[in-house]
Amino acid sequence: MNKVKAMATLIFATLSGWLGILAIPMLLLVLSNLIDYITGIMAGPKRGQTVNSYSSFRGIAKKICMWLLVAVGAMIDQLILYTGSTIGITLPFTFLVACIVAVWLICNEIISILENMVDIGVKIPPFMAPIVKNIKKQVEDKAAIKEE
Repeated sequence: MNKVKAMATLIFATLSGWLGILAIPMLLLVLSNLIDYITGIMAGPKRGQTVNSYSSFRGIAKKICMWLLVAVGAMIDQLILYTGSTIGITLPFTFLVACIVAVWLICNEIISILENMVDIGVKIPPFMAPIVKNIKKQVEDKAAIKEE
């Protein structure tokens, strides 16, 4: 058991050191992806859907694309940091865009998890969905860039 704890600590410390502030949002995104996938499979028959290898593969591919979207956000962050340092500006963040993308995706996943649970027949507290939708809207509002 101590070896398992030590290995888990080593892995998380390595990822945390590499990802920095992005480690927790990525951990939460992966966790929410797993829960959404599992609850989606459980809710499928209640919705009249059959679970097959094609739909399962599509779901997994969608989750992987979410991780790639966060990676694109991290690339944008690095581009902004590089550009800033090239012109002599020191920016106070490392993974701002990637964190915003991850939080937005996590909110979507949680909304989907709640919908899956309702379809399964689980009674959810009525305040949960509005809280998550409010967080998602705040992220969208704060990250909005006006086009001119």
